[in-house]
Amino acid sequence: MVLLQLYPDEQQFIEEYEKVFNELGIMQPLVGNMTIDVSLVDDDYDNTQYVDVSGYYTNPSERIDEYSNSLAIEFVPWSEWLGMEIDKSSLENFTELEIIAHCLHEMTYAGFEQDEIQAQIDKLKQIKDDYDNLTPEEKAKRTFTFEELNERFKDDILEDKDNSENERN
Repeated sequence: MVLLQLYPDEQQFIEEYEKVFNELGIMQPLVGNMTIDVSLVDDDYDNTQYVDVSGYYTNPSERIDEYSNSLAIEFVPWSEWLGMEIDKSSLENFTELEIIAHCLHEMTYAGFEQDEIQAQIDKLKQIKDDYDNLTPEEKAKRTFTFEELNERFKDDILEDKDNSENERN
């Protein structure tokens, strides 16, 4: 099975993947305006490669900012996944079975049932709403900039990077 060749650690969830796959087989696709992009990415942090599954708007007029070119799609309803086109370069660089396996892995990132995924979405929306309702003073006490975060964990990050480099040597 291609999924287990690509993601051997997922063996323990193989029955859940099979259930999702079967559910997708009877689901009605919902055609939208997004394309799936499966690509091999070089990670500069630890010099590894991984496969990224993301989406982009098929119709360029819907690209409202520079971040619209690579969209996280793990929380997109499965029926919409079924209605998405596959990027041409993805079809050139991966077999159909590899694309299916990578997409199946990505679409179940937050759970193997759509109710479970929706609960995660609801939780994230609640966190956002809670944040939006904070006063500016509360926000200042509870949040910090990326630069502050980086400074706070700089020693840990450098130590992890040194350890990673030592393991390769």
